[in-house]
Amino acid sequence: MTNQESAKASQAGMRRQVAGGAAVMMLGILGSRIAGLIRERVIAHHFGQGFLTDIYSGAFTIPDLIFFLIAGGALSSAFIPVFAEYIEKNQEREAWRTFSVVATVMTFIITVLIILGEIFAHKLVLLTSPGFALIPHKVDDTVRLTRILLPAQLCFFLGGLMMGSLTARHIFIGQALGPIIYNIGIICGGLFLTARYGVAGLCFGAVGGALIGNLLLQWILVRRSGGYFVPPPMRATLTYWRQKRTGELREMPATLAAYWKHPGARKVWRLMLPVILGLALPPISAIINKMFASTLGNGPQSALMNANKLMNIPIAIFGQAAGIAIFPTMAAQAARKDMVALRRSVNFGVRSILFLTIPASVFLIILSMPMVQLMLQTGKYSHADAEIAAAALRSFAVGVFAWSTQAVVARGFYALQDTRTPVIVGTFVTVLFFTSNWLLIHYLGHRPFYATAGLALLTSLSASILMLVLLVLLGRRLGGLNLRRIATSTVKIIIASLIAGALVMGIRTVMEAHMQVLNQPHPGSRVFFPALILLSTCLAVGGSCYIGLATILKMEETSVLRPVLARMSGPLTKLIRKALKRAKPQAG
Repeated sequence: MTNQESAKASQAGMRRQVAGGAAVMMLGILGSRIAGLIRERVIAHHFGQGFLTDIYSGAFTIPDLIFFLIAGGALSSAFIPVFAEYIEKNQEREAWRTFSVVATVMTFIITVLIILGEIFAHKLVLLTSPGFALIPHKVDDTVRLTRILLPAQLCFFLGGLMMGSLTARHIFIGQALGPIIYNIGIICGGLFLTARYGVAGLCFGAVGGALIGNLLLQWILVRRSGGYFVPPPMRATLTYWRQKRTGELREMPATLAAYWKHPGARKVWRLMLPVILGLALPPISAIINKMFASTLGNGPQSALMNANKLMNIPIAIFGQAAGIAIFPTMAAQAARKDMVALRRSVNFGVRSILFLTIPASVFLIILSMPMVQLMLQTGKYSHADAEIAAAALRSFAVGVFAWSTQAVVARGFYALQDTRTPVIVGTFVTVLFFTSNWLLIHYLGHRPFYATAGLALLTSLSASILMLVLLVLLGRRLGGLNLRRIATSTVKIIIASLIAGALVMGIRTVMEAHMQVLNQPHPGSRVFFPALILLSTCLAVGGSCYIGLATILKMEETSVLRPVLARMSGPLTKLIRKALKRAKPQAG
């Protein structure tokens, strides 16, 4: 086999591996998003979009900040490349020693942060949601819910660490199932606990879902896959610190140094530090949005968060799934110093994401109102609430392609074990984002409807800037990414998306003229089936039109759909066959 044939075979293998991992993640994330939408519908039905949903949303701010900056971002950028490097070198024992040291040290740190959060919850809520102080009891109620949610962050951290170890070995089932179980926990809290505990029942459900889905399930999967935890020598460690404090011992014994000063763990700390100190835009954009939206009265903050969750559906299904699936491959290529393969992986990932998310952005802008009505308008959630959330969703939808693409581009840096560049760029864009949010509220704060949509639009514009800058810098770092090829594909994708979007707009206009219930001020839950029919028709016709145009324009990105759909259809076909087999009447 020639070198060229070997390279093609390697590239084909990479694409099959990425497509397979992406398919598993798409199925899992799709299931998680469905469960999440049921969760949001349960919350909207019981509490609408106002004071109670604001305090519920605000209660997640401090826990989310701990998770995003310590557990989420640090893990994805620091732990997985180091762990994958050991696995690639067949040093599995060292990989699990790294896992164990990171788990032990970070458990202690996060426990301390949780305790501090419990103690200073009142001041932290005032800092992150300053507008709540203008409304009686809003701060006190948010503090009560925050204290319920804080302990769950330890489950999220340990679960995230275990998911990272599984992902590095191309095992995605834990990452797929964990969020589904978490959402089911909140749904159960909404259905069975809110009657007794009110909105706090949702928080109890969230803690239960985190314990089962993010901690217990992940540990079972790690053990079944051959993973293990190397416990620290606690007695020797305590003896060492006691003797050092009294001056009886001057240096750490070799056995203790081998554990606490493991080179893999030290590399993780070095890579984590820029993430912890930085203010990268992706993890805290929602927190900044919530901070400024808290000044707009009851409702806008909840509307913004509801729109953000709906916007994250295509981002999670396409961008997050592809980013998670392609990351181990890129990390392994970087560990082998195979820059040619890494450039191909990034180029392929970016083009595939744009192929899937640009039409998703167009469809989401056009169908924002019926989507909000389908997902949220029931019970105490009114037509006026839906209009505010839909306006924010249209603005968020502009940035779907940017958020999804930057997830892949940032992982290109992480695969190179470079966490500084994304954080430095993210910090700069975050400062710009914070300043623009402040200016918007200063000039439009008296008009909550327009201010809410404006905050969402600024998020999309900031994401686009972040994605473009990171893409250019990664291209320079890798010696080129063939940006001309990406640009050519993007032009074709935009043309096909706009034509398909025009068709969807026409269908929506015609159907809404015959479905008057969608435009009535107080239709209650009667909008569900009309909105479902409208969305299903528009997406089916628009999606078919887009794929047909992509084929006519000979977009090579259509090849990404075949292996993904094949991998996705396999498990679905098996489930259908089993269901049909069980449904057959027994003979005799």
